[in-house]
Amino acid sequence: MRFDELLKLMGNQEYFDLASLVQLTEETRDTIRMQLHRWINAGKLLKLRRGMYAFSENYQKRPLSPPELANRIYTPSYLSTYWASGYFGLIPEKVVIYTSITTRTPKIFKNDIGVFQYQHLKPEAFFGYRPMEMDGRKILAAEPEKSLLDLWYLSRGTWDRNRMDEMRFQNVELIDGVKLREYAARFTSPRLLRAANLWVELTIKEREGTVDL
Repeated sequence: MRFDELLKLMGNQEYFDLASLVQLTEETRDTIRMQLHRWINAGKLLKLRRGMYAFSENYQKRPLSPPELANRIYTPSYLSTYWASGYFGLIPEKVVIYTSITTRTPKIFKNDIGVFQYQHLKPEAFFGYRPMEMDGRKILAAEPEKSLLDLWYLSRGTWDRNRMDEMRFQNVELIDGVKLREYAARFTSPRLLRAANLWVELTIKEREGTVDL
C-alpha cells in the first residue's frame, strides 16, 4: 500500500486503527504494521496508542482535538478529575494531562498530542457525565459535581478543611450542593460523603461571608 492509497482510504478520518485497514485492504496485518511504522518514522503519521494512528499535521483536514481523542484512545471513558475541574474553572491551574475515568484497567498513554491518563472506577460509580461541545467537537466529560467527587474519591486521605484550602477551589457557585450530596451517596463511601458535606458547609459559610474557600 502506498501513502496516497492510505490517504484515499482514511484521509477523511481524524484517526484510524490497524484493524480497519486490515479489513479494507488485501495486505496482511504484519505488512500494514511495517508500512505504518515507516510512515511514523517519516513524520507522516502519529501513533496515538498501539494499533491507533492519526495523520500528521501536514495531512490533516482539520486539527486533532485532544479532549476528543481522550474519549477515543481508551473506551469507555469520560474526562474528569483534574482536567475537567480545570476546564470548568473550579481550580486555578491549567491542567495539561487529560485525566479520564474508565471502568477498565488504569492506563497512561503518551504520544505527540499529549498525556492521557485513565483511572478506574467501579461500574456503579461510572455516571455523572454527559456529551459537551468543546471547540466544535462532541466529547464526554463529567458534570462539575462529578469531576470533584471523582477527584476526591481517587485521591487518598481525608478531605478536610486544610486540604480543601490547598486546592484553592474557585467558581464554587457552579456546584449544585444537592446534586453533589446525591452523587456522593451513590459511591457508598463515608469518606466521600463527608467531603461533600464539608464542601456544602464551607460554600454556605462563604456566601454568608464567614469563611473563604
